[in-house]
Amino acid sequence: MDEQANRAALDALTEKMRRREARIGIVGMGYVGLPLALLFSEQGFAVTGFDIEAGKVEALNRGESYIVRIPAEAIQKAQAAGFRATSDYAEAAGMDAMILCVPTPLNEYHEPDLSFVTGTVEALAPHLKAGQLVVLESTTYPGTTDEVVAPRLEAGNRAGLRVARSWSDLSHDCVHLAFSPEREDPGNETVARADIPKVIGGCGPAALELGIALYGSIFRRVVPVSSPAVAEMTKLLENIYRCVNIALVNELKQLAMRMGIDIHEVIEAAKTKPFGFQAFYPGPGLGGHCIPIDPFYLSWKAKQFDFHTRFIELAGEVNTAMPYFVIDQIAAALNEHEKPIRGSRILVLGLAYKRDIDDLRESPSLTIIELLRKRGAEVAYNDPYFPRVGHGRHYALNMTNTPLDNLAQYDAVVIVTDHTSYDYARIVAEAKLVVDTRNATKGIVSEKIVRC
Repeated sequence: MDEQANRAALDALTEKMRRREARIGIVGMGYVGLPLALLFSEQGFAVTGFDIEAGKVEALNRGESYIVRIPAEAIQKAQAAGFRATSDYAEAAGMDAMILCVPTPLNEYHEPDLSFVTGTVEALAPHLKAGQLVVLESTTYPGTTDEVVAPRLEAGNRAGLRVARSWSDLSHDCVHLAFSPEREDPGNETVARADIPKVIGGCGPAALELGIALYGSIFRRVVPVSSPAVAEMTKLLENIYRCVNIALVNELKQLAMRMGIDIHEVIEAAKTKPFGFQAFYPGPGLGGHCIPIDPFYLSWKAKQFDFHTRFIELAGEVNTAMPYFVIDQIAAALNEHEKPIRGSRILVLGLAYKRDIDDLRESPSLTIIELLRKRGAEVAYNDPYFPRVGHGRHYALNMTNTPLDNLAQYDAVVIVTDHTSYDYARIVAEAKLVVDTRNATKGIVSEKIVRC
């Protein structure tokens, strides 16, 4: 097609998105991709979910959910509106837009692992058609969309398509490429997903125009930025901001403990200031798919510019050390009861990285359990969201959930994840010793409690 025809096709697709008639494909049916698919479906879009895990595809096509906060009824409602799942990337040819929500973990050297992104792009590229929009949502370092995704899309497609970077590129058959960072907050029930502003940066003006139309159909506010790199950096700033401030309160907590001051009382008092302060809370370490990982993406990329991100790396060091601090506090608490860690029976409450979710990724609980085992403790766990935990990317626990029916048999109960379903008053009453890393026992007065 010539430039005029391609421009007409672009305008038609933009209008199609605004009318919610575009066909949307979302790759990665996990904690980011599945909620996004359901949001598009709720707004009337025809959605196809792509995933390489056959078990997920089969579950979704049976109308079942594997994420606790997403009920099966939501899947079934989406199915009634046309949602289905597949592992066949050839079906991408029938989509108007493809959104990639795949993992971006770190490797064993704390360097970016983009294998899920590159593998997905290379599998997708042969099936692309002219005029389609491809959006990467996976958190990554600035430059990934331009430097990693775009060349693979161009090299891998069969039709010789190029990524449109200017209006003049519409004189050739093109695909449109953009980056829009996910802003999922698992367990957050106070902010509707559609109310979270959506940042979008396109490789060219056409991609930005399409991205605004696409996301403007489901989000109440779209925030366009000048490039994918700006959008990529935006996501990193958001998470590094949290990482640094959590490191600050984790360090201040340790100082406050030595001074005999309750850091949580300090935070509650400080947050009464109506300006210049935002409350962050200490804990046993960072978890989840973003905050423990994203700072390392930027520090790795910064080295290419001969820049050392000392502040970011220091925050990472403080947060990474928190599980070890917790172990020291458990040892000290047991010592007061004339018990060593070696041989002690310890129950860890909560495996998830935050309360009321079923997500283990980078959870400090996993590290704490492994460290306790290395110190010779006999460790059990309880978490209502995990009947069993086996092997993962960075752990091998092979444990089953222990019921809370005989807390007195343990030398210590350690609260690592403060699920709201726990009866903390009962736990304190029945346990010999409670080590609370989350201030979950706030308001309960007992000599059994050690808060750290």
